[in-house]
Amino acid sequence: MAKSKSRATVAPKKPMAPRKKKGMPGMRGVDHIGLTVPDVDQAVKFFVDVLGFEEFYNLGTFSHPKGTWMRDYLGVHPRAKITNMRMIRCGAGPNIELFECEAPGKRRNIPKNCDNGANHFAIYVDDIDKAIKHLKKHGVKIFGKPTMNAGNAEEGEWWCYFLAPWGQQFEVVSWPKGRAYEKWYTRHLWDARNPAA
Repeated sequence: MAKSKSRATVAPKKPMAPRKKKGMPGMRGVDHIGLTVPDVDQAVKFFVDVLGFEEFYNLGTFSHPKGTWMRDYLGVHPRAKITNMRMIRCGAGPNIELFECEAPGKRRNIPKNCDNGANHFAIYVDDIDKAIKHLKKHGVKIFGKPTMNAGNAEEGEWWCYFLAPWGQQFEVVSWPKGRAYEKWYTRHLWDARNPAA
């Protein structure tokens, strides 16, 4: 197991109180994350059978063959077609809305984590070694090995990246004894171990 000191953080001199709430009135939290994939059926199989998500409903197909509705409301080419949509749930976390689309000029390459617009999902697990073993058993590509953050706000967190069959980056994380920042703040980040807190 490796240790990572890549992100330096200076601990505040005293516990920090939550900042005054700003932003959108009535904001409660993340309802869902939309993810466009090359093959929704393949993605659902991976999310459900390998990662343990729960499949809910199929939203079918969607397009506007005339006019500019798709551009005006979704910011895509007017002739874009959503050919498959599915909703899945991630344990105590947000829902995922999966899209399969066709559109003129569609980019088919998956951005790397360093590219603008790139993203990754981090999934909390109770035992990172068991999780990595499970992923390997399913033929999932693992990057490196589980690494412990040290010397920063996330000290105590184990993490490891892996790759979905279509090239999307994911991460497993675990901090069974908590993370360093929890001693510095009176309010904590959302935590899958205690989602109601």
